[in-house]
Amino acid sequence: MEMDYENRVVSTEYLPEDEGDNPLRPKTLSEYIGQAKVKENLSVYIDAAKIRGEALDHVLLYGPPGLGKTTLSQIIAGEMGVNIRITSGPALERPGDLAALLTNLDSGDVLFIDEIHRLPRTVEEILYPAMEDFAIDIINGKGQGAASIHLPLPRFTLIGATTRAGQLSAPLRDRFGVVLRLELYTPEELGQIVSRSAKILDIPCDEDGTIEIASRARGTPRIANRLLKRVRDFAQVMNGGVITADAARRALDRMEVDELGLDMVDRRMLEAMIKHYNGGPVGLDTVAAVIGEESVTIEDVYEPYLMQLGFLSRTPRGRVVLPAAYEHLGIDYTGQLTL
Repeated sequence: MEMDYENRVVSTEYLPEDEGDNPLRPKTLSEYIGQAKVKENLSVYIDAAKIRGEALDHVLLYGPPGLGKTTLSQIIAGEMGVNIRITSGPALERPGDLAALLTNLDSGDVLFIDEIHRLPRTVEEILYPAMEDFAIDIINGKGQGAASIHLPLPRFTLIGATTRAGQLSAPLRDRFGVVLRLELYTPEELGQIVSRSAKILDIPCDEDGTIEIASRARGTPRIANRLLKRVRDFAQVMNGGVITADAARRALDRMEVDELGLDMVDRRMLEAMIKHYNGGPVGLDTVAAVIGEESVTIEDVYEPYLMQLGFLSRTPRGRVVLPAAYEHLGIDYTGQLTL
């Protein structure tokens, strides 16, 4: 069963078409919609650091992809009035890559490492003294001629982002003074985001059209903005350039994104579990093999939203499809399509 996962409109992963989203990113905490508890606490930590004239403590942001971790890190740097350097765990292959970044920071600067759980172990070990003592030790040369060089660093703020906080080593996790979890957004919050983005993109979008897009965006701002841009195309060609509820509904139906935000991949996964395994329990690796996807992607990208909807359950024996999913798919418990 071959599926085009790369181009899923409801994928939470960053796609090339999201490149133009910079104007949509909020620049200040007051513009940032949702995540009320995270914002309240961050605001206090930022104000306190500014009062003391110090760098902000190291921050760990975790939660599903597409919720705004990179945006939040840029806002933190903006609110602190400092520069930000952005990199990712897989990009830092050698200790020297990290050392080059750290030694080029100015006092108070933010270093943002996305997917920090994927840092190589040798690089992570350089990070410990850098975070704790604001210094790194570099070994120069090899064998008997090797010499250790002690380099002091300016006081900086490390912001780490991860979708898999459980994969962070305990020594690294313990060095973050501020640990914040980002939650999936409510349809109301996504409605505000869609409305704001529509104004920035100069797309006429009425309230019902906004709600229609928000309700299908899987609790994720990245998906909401992507759906808005795709719906805009249909509205401009077929509805005089105005996004109404009816225009949004027709566009999203043609993209095969249903009223709960499930696309063909989600439905095929659930249907395969019901059809081949009576709804479970099914092992994660088996599900991955059946739909031709990696286990990690299923666990990180597909399952959180299906679990939030009450469509899927993780049990010690495997994944189980719940009654609400049968009902949504129009399948009864004997596996027959209901009329």
